[in-house]
Formats: sequence, C-alpha cells, structure tokens
Amino acid sequence: MNASRHGTPEPLDAQAMNWLAHQALAAPEGHWDELRGLTHTQEPATCMSAAWQTFIQHLGAEGLEGLNARMGNLQRQVRDNGITYNVYAAADQPQRPWSLDLFPLMVPEANWQQIEAGVLQRMQLLERIMADAYGPQNLVLSGQLPAALIQGHPAYLPAMHGVPPVGGRYLSLAAFDLARGPDGCWWLLSQRTQAPSGLGYLLENRLIVSRLFPQAFEGFPVQRLAETYRTLIDGIKARSPAGASAHIALLTPGPYNETYFEHAYLARYLGLSLVQGNDLTVRDERLYLKTLQGLQPVHGLLKRVDDDWLDPLELRAESTLGVPGLLQAVRSGNVLVANTPGSGFLESNALLGFMPSLARALLHEELQLPAIPSWWCGEAAALQDVLPRISSCVIKPTYPYNTDRQSFEPVLGHQLSRKEQDEWAGRILRDPDAHTLQSWLPLSHQPTWQTPPGGQARIESRPVVLRVFAVADAQGGWQVLPGGLARLGTREGIASMQRGGSSADVWVQAASAEGSAHSSNSSRAETGSPHRFAPRDDASNPAMASGSHSVMASEARPSMSSPDTSVSDTPHGSPRRFAPRDDESGSGMANASPTPQRQRLVTSRAAENLFWMGRYTERTENTLRLVRLSLEILNSENQNQPLLLNFITRMATRHGLVRPGVPAAGLSHRVFERSMIAGLWDKTLATSVGFNLRSVRLAASSVRERLSPEHWRLLEQAESRFFNSVASDNSQDTVEVQALLGETSQMLAALTGAQTDRMTRDDGWRLLSIGRHIERLEFLSSALSEAVQGGLIGEQAGFDAVLDLFDSTISFHAQYQQSRTPQALMDLLVTNPDNPRALGWVAHTLRSRLLRMGNLADGATVPLADWVPRLVDLTPEALWPLYSAPDAHFTGSAQPLPLHAALAHCQSAARQVSDQLCALFFTHSGEARFSFGA
Repeated sequence: MNASRHGTPEPLDAQAMNWLAHQALAAPEGHWDELRGLTHTQEPATCMSAAWQTFIQHLGAEGLEGLNARMGNLQRQVRDNGITYNVYAAADQPQRPWSLDLFPLMVPEANWQQIEAGVLQRMQLLERIMADAYGPQNLVLSGQLPAALIQGHPAYLPAMHGVPPVGGRYLSLAAFDLARGPDGCWWLLSQRTQAPSGLGYLLENRLIVSRLFPQAFEGFPVQRLAETYRTLIDGIKARSPAGASAHIALLTPGPYNETYFEHAYLARYLGLSLVQGNDLTVRDERLYLKTLQGLQPVHGLLKRVDDDWLDPLELRAESTLGVPGLLQAVRSGNVLVANTPGSGFLESNALLGFMPSLARALLHEELQLPAIPSWWCGEAAALQDVLPRISSCVIKPTYPYNTDRQSFEPVLGHQLSRKEQDEWAGRILRDPDAHTLQSWLPLSHQPTWQTPPGGQARIESRPVVLRVFAVADAQGGWQVLPGGLARLGTREGIASMQRGGSSADVWVQAASAEGSAHSSNSSRAETGSPHRFAPRDDASNPAMASGSHSVMASEARPSMSSPDTSVSDTPHGSPRRFAPRDDESGSGMANASPTPQRQRLVTSRAAENLFWMGRYTERTENTLRLVRLSLEILNSENQNQPLLLNFITRMATRHGLVRPGVPAAGLSHRVFERSMIAGLWDKTLATSVGFNLRSVRLAASSVRERLSPEHWRLLEQAESRFFNSVASDNSQDTVEVQALLGETSQMLAALTGAQTDRMTRDDGWRLLSIGRHIERLEFLSSALSEAVQGGLIGEQAGFDAVLDLFDSTISFHAQYQQSRTPQALMDLLVTNPDNPRALGWVAHTLRSRLLRMGNLADGATVPLADWVPRLVDLTPEALWPLYSAPDAHFTGSAQPLPLHAALAHCQSAARQVSDQLCALFFTHSGEARFSFGA
C-alpha cells in the first residue's frame, strides 16, 4: 500500500479490506471518518486514508492480532506511571486513571499546515484584541465589539486596565479546540487562554503510544514536541524582569485539583518550582517563594489557577488558592504571569462571531482557520436571525459561572422537543446577552480499540476534538506545538474529560524523516524546529533578544528528585547531570564542567510534607511490626506467658491499636485479637495501619514532583493492596491477616529503599530522614522501656520478642549466638553504631542530619543536635551494670538502671526536636494540613 502524503484514499489490499469490513465500524452517517478519509454515507466504504494505510502496514509481525496485548500494555503503563485525572478528588477515594486510547489521531502534513497557519494568525489576533481591551479600547468605541463582551464579561479585570504587559506580551500560551467537519476541513470550536490544560497529558500520551507502535511512528513520520516546550520557558524567561536567569514557578491549586498529575509532571519536565498559593508571598510589590533558605524571588509564574482566584485582596476574597498582593506585583512590572490576568473574556464563545471582521480591521487579512458560525444573542439582528433555527444550533453560555451570574451546560437543539425549544427560546429572549448560539457541527469520528468485558475486541468510532497549543517565543512571535491532545467522546456525542471522555495521542506528519522523531525507544531528546510566527508590525521587546536557553540548563535546580528521573528534553530523554554537593565526586570532577552548582529550593510546604511523609512511613512500619509480633504471640506456644501478654497489651494500648475498654490479652485472647485486627483498616483511627498508609500517600501527593514514577507507584500499590485485600466486614482469618501484613511490610521496605536511594539528598530529603529517625527513636526507646519495666529481658521468649520488635534477631544470633545477657542486648540495640535499628545509630544519624542543616535559620538546628543523646559513646555496662540481674528493674531488688534515664532522654529529645522543627520551618506555611496528623 503506497500512502499518499495528502491523505487521499486509495484502494486497499485484500487483508486490509477484510479487516475493515469485519472489525472497523464506520462513523455515523454524515460524519467524517478518520479511518477511511471521507464522510460516511449509506454506501459501504471501500477505502482507507493514506495515514491509516501506513499505520496498518507498520504494525509488525503481530499485525492486528497483537492489538489486545498492546492495549493491555497501555493500560498497565498508565497505572505504572500514576497518570490520573480526578474530578475534585477526595482524600478517601481512589484516583481515577487517565483514559487513553490505543490509536493515535493522525494529521497529514497538508492538513497541519492549514491548522498551524490559522492558529498562528488567531494567536496574533487574540493578542491585539487583549491589548486594545486593556488599552485604548478602540474596538468598543468604534462599535466593532460590544462592551458587554469586554467590560461586561466577569473575567475582564478593570484593575488591569492601562497596565502594560510585563515583557511586552499579554499571552504566553493559548489552546484551540478544533474539529473536522463533514467537508474534511478543520473548524475552530473554542479557545482557552486562562489556564489551558493538556500540555502534560499529551506528553505522556506520546511517550506511551509511540513505544507501542515504534515502526508506525517512524514510518509516518511524526513531528517532534520538545522544542516547543523549550520555546515556552525560554519565552517566559526572556520577557520576565530577570531575563535568562529568572526563577519560574508553576502555580497549582493543589493535589485535589483534577489535573494535578499534569501540574506535577510539567514542573518536573520543565524544571519549574511547583507551588501553591500559600507557598508565595508579596513583599514590597515583589513575589517571593517561602523556602527553608528564606524568601526567594519569583520572576515568572506559569499559572494553572483561574484569574478569579489569583488575589484575594482584589478578586475573590474567599480564595485560598492565590497570593494576596499578586496583581499589584504584576502592575509594578516585577513578575510575569502567564497568561496576564484578565484574559478570560477571550474564551467567550460569543467572541467567535466577531473574529472575521476583527481580523480584517486589525490584521488586514481574512481568517485562514474558520470557526463554526456563532451568534451572540445580545445583538438584536443576530437574535432575530438565529432564533428560528434553534433546532440546528447548540445553545451555549456567553459568560462562565460566577457569584453574580448563573451559567448552564451547552444544549443540543436537535435533541430538544418542540416544547423544550420554545422554552429555551423564551429563556433566551428574557436574557439574550447570556446566550450564544453556534451551528451544530457533526464531529469527525476517530477509530478506537474497544475491549468490552467478556466481549470480542473490535474497532469502533468515537467523536474527536483536537486541542492544539500555541506558545510565545523569546523573539516576540509564536510557535504552534506540532501535535496536541485529542479528546474522544461517546458514539452519540462528545464528552469532556470531566464526564468520562477519553484521549488519544496526536501524530502530525513531518515533511521528511529527518524532521521527525525517531523511535520512541530512543533516549535522545526531540529537537525538531516547529514553524515560528512573528508579528510583522510589533517590535520585539529588548528583553526578548537574550537568545534561546535550554529549559533544563537555565533553571536554578534539578527538577527530579532521583537520578533516573532527572529532567530531559523529552519524557524519555537523557538526564542532565548535576555535581553532588557532598564530597562524593572524583577529584577531577570539580573542573569538568563550567555549569554552576545550584541548590534546589525547598518550599516550606514541601518541607512540612516531606517531614511528615518520613514520620508516617516509619510509623506505619513500626505499627506493622508491633501488630505482627502481637498476633504471633497470641497464636504461638507463648500465648499463656503473662509477661508477654502484658507487654503487648501495654504497647497496643499505648499506640492506639485496640479500642479503650477492650479486655487485656491475658484476659481474653480472642477479643483482644479481633479488636486489634478490626482496627487495622479504620481510616478514622489516627493510629491504625490504614490511616498511616493513607497519610503517607497524602503527604507524598503534595510533593509528587519530587518523586519518581516508581516511588509513587509503590505508594499507591501499598495502599490499594492493603485496603483491597480486606472484606467489608473485616472478618479475615488471622493467618490471612498475618500474610497481608507481611506483604505490606515488604512493600514498606521497598518504599524505604526508594526514599533512601532514589531521592536527591537536599534539605527536603534531610527533613524526610529526620522525620523517620524522630519516629524511630521515640518508638524504639518507648518499646525498650516497656520491655525492661515489664521484666521481659529475664525470659527467653521476652528477650526474643524485643529482638523481633527491633528487627535485629538475625544480627543478634550472628554476633552473640545464644548469649542472652542484658549487656549483649544493650550493645546491639542501644550503643551499636552500625545497626540501623539501634538507638545509638538512630540518634547519631539524627544528630548528623540536624548538623548538616546548620546553614538554615541562622544555624538553629545545631543546638537541636545537642539535645539528642550520644548513645554510641556509652558502654553496655554503663547502661546495665554487670551486678544487675536481668529482671532487677522489674522486681525492684536493685537501684534504678541508668538505661531508664537514657531511654527517657531519647523520648523527650524526639518530641522536643520535632516541636522545634515545626516552629522553625512549618508554622508559617499556611493553614494546617491533614498530612500533619497525630
């Protein structure tokens, strides 16, 4: 099959014809069929588009039979990468996996040239409209635009009128939603300028789908994406007050936003600081980031928060997502916000009907990319013209929902009864300004691979909308990303992602193989050069002439927290290397690269969540070990030993593992055991395993940009497996529970490894480590104190139980064999400098972490280190004298052991250090978070 570059349908060979006839359902009548390259009629389709011929030809040896396996790989990759899209996610609900189809939407070169030229032209037009709206307002004065669509739009910000844009451009980024009509041409449906989403998801789509079809990806061939992302950041830097050395941050609403995954992904990929509103503050009309190192200036802000919520001082007073004083900082020219606040009125569907005349007036050109016909009902002539044709239109709101005006979801006129049409006509007449009518466009249909449960997999068609992105570059022009995000709906009509829609990768055909991406398995960065559009009569701002800088090379910090996930030019590119701060490199490495050594900033919020992530991880491990030990004792030959039963009763009660009033283990084994098991999954009990596992994940979600995909996957798997393995009535057999706890312990051990070896050891990591060691020091010292006071050391079973709780049984037998003396126990569990479960090792490590952070807060952590006892300097005999019997403290036949004071010192030091760290670094980070728990 020879593919025509312009997408002209060609005759098929027998294999493709058979496949098309038996597996691929055609698009509905009257809709363009992307698979066949024509509008479907009642006649049987006997052709296929050139792009799809090429795609099928490059499926490889597996052919069509391998599509099911590829779909399974795709779904597994989405889960493994932790790609989610949540609709106002709740803490106690699982995150919704991102929906991605197997087949890409393929756009031939000729079609893309039309789209690209039209989008670039419209981008220039939008910039001109916004410049006029916040400047001379000639368009309104001359009657070319109604004031109701500018000053009357709730997204228009009068506070920004007369304010020149920072860097000379209002718009740094815009998205355009397109659809192919029955005529095969692409039409503009809408445009997004406030906080358009999709740039992160489309990168993940590309990474996954291109790896599933590497031969087809090469054979099409496909244009590259990475250059446009570099262009976006280089442009923001060039226009910002600090130029190429600017510190750029990405403002997110937080982890409960439906697209938070994308925010974290983009922050990693672009090397930006991921921040929330309470991470920032305005001082002297300048924007700063609150970090452990103090206030750090922010020169550019890529926002994913709608304008209404940006500044509670001047906009919505109830907003906790924005920064008080931000608009004043923008007006003073001290920070560039992309896009400039106040662009939301450009998103109104009513504006589309005025664009052709505006293009002639402002650009002296006809629009190259047509928009679907739109009528703003606030215009009397338009209302009179369109109202009789309501049945063939889509009724859309002119304005978005806000506190002063209700809105509504778009309504398809042809789906309304005659009575409903009359009711809508009356509603429009009563408030014409609030309604815009658009012609209904039968959307083209994209083939999708459907695998219904229990049914036979086949190809079905779904309506598709293509979102493309344009970004401002450093020279004052714009570039169009050569790809996009395809959104798929149900067969009956398009659905938004919030309502269960799916997505597809978008392959834009390159002019030649040299200009295309090679195999997605390649580790090289994409470096294609997309077409750039520069305004003809707008001089570039001098700040824009600083040249092009790599996104990765120009940032002030590495954007990934682990070596294998460092920022690269592509999602699968080669990482940029940074020299380690500690003396870990060879002697010749210091002069090997001229790249300056830079420290990653740690926000106060990130520091707080990392600290509690460490504490919750350690707390979960300790609780698991205590529960497993208790269940083993209750079901072993030692189940009738009073000292052991008293010990597990006191420990379980102290750590909240049984409810108040539950009989002690010595009084009722079964009741105590069932009570302990029943509380394991209690999400409301702050001391349960389930609560702490969930708290680990919640704290981690707020610093997700710092975690590798493998790290995040471990967190999700540990939580989901723990909760999914439980029957709703918690009536598991004890053996099953012990097996589950063992599996969870293994996953926590893997998580500990990820935290230890897969995260950059900056101050944020040190706080995570400090949190873990504070928790470990307090738990183990209290456990040993309970064991000594309870007389366990004098019995073999009790002695072994203490070793088990400290996870030191193997080490003890290897070093001391069967010599169960108190001094041997002190040597291994208290003073040993090499056993990571020994109190001495824990205290020593905690001290070193605190001293290593002495560069912060004027060295306030250095005195904290002196609070931690130096147990490794003691001898076992100093803690437990040789003349004291193993059960001396329990029987009261001797003086109090020095060990008791040392253990009390450990517990008090852990609590005091924790309190002081919270006061030093966390209390100013904003309102209390539920990751900050018991």
